[in-house]
Amino acid sequence: MSTQNDLAVYERQSFGAPLEPKAPVGLLIVDFVNGFADGNQFGGGNIATAISNTVGLLAFARARKWPVAHTRIVFADDDADGNIFTEKVPGLLALKEQGRDSAIVPELMPCKGELVVRKTVPSAFFGTGLSAWLTQRGVQTLVVAGAVTSGCVRASVVDAMQYGFRPYVLSDCVGDRAIGPHEANLFDMAQKYAAVMPRDQALEILGKL
Repeated sequence: MSTQNDLAVYERQSFGAPLEPKAPVGLLIVDFVNGFADGNQFGGGNIATAISNTVGLLAFARARKWPVAHTRIVFADDDADGNIFTEKVPGLLALKEQGRDSAIVPELMPCKGELVVRKTVPSAFFGTGLSAWLTQRGVQTLVVAGAVTSGCVRASVVDAMQYGFRPYVLSDCVGDRAIGPHEANLFDMAQKYAAVMPRDQALEILGKL
């Protein structure tokens, strides 16, 4: 947890400035798949709560016809696309196209017209068509939910910012298998890359655009 002295240093060095939203708004849901919902696989911590909170977020986005993208980690059946990520986390190679653990959780199942991005690295943008898909739909502000905060969410948020999108990370719609990394990465993203706030506060702001 950051101390007041820590915060003073960031403020003195001009970190953490407000990031105003601009329409149109899109939604990115990162890796809310069965394997990350299961504490015996890749889950735990506050991920289950984040999934539950994202159900209402997704309904809000659909009601307003926001472009919605979901991501899954999917490796080839023969592991031909194994990489440095899987050297560090070998269990990820179990996430296959037809496997239950790589399927999006039932309560957040994509609807027709929503993009499903398959990836083999943390970022939803690296080596995928996500940026072009969002740009084609005019998205300027990208709301982000998903797992895990310190990994694929953070990597996707950094890349979103680098591609010129305005990331809005909903702190109760992202989760991690450990609370320490979750909180530390929310703090860091808020200081450098994104607006970070709870779901209901964000939706009140974004609903007025």
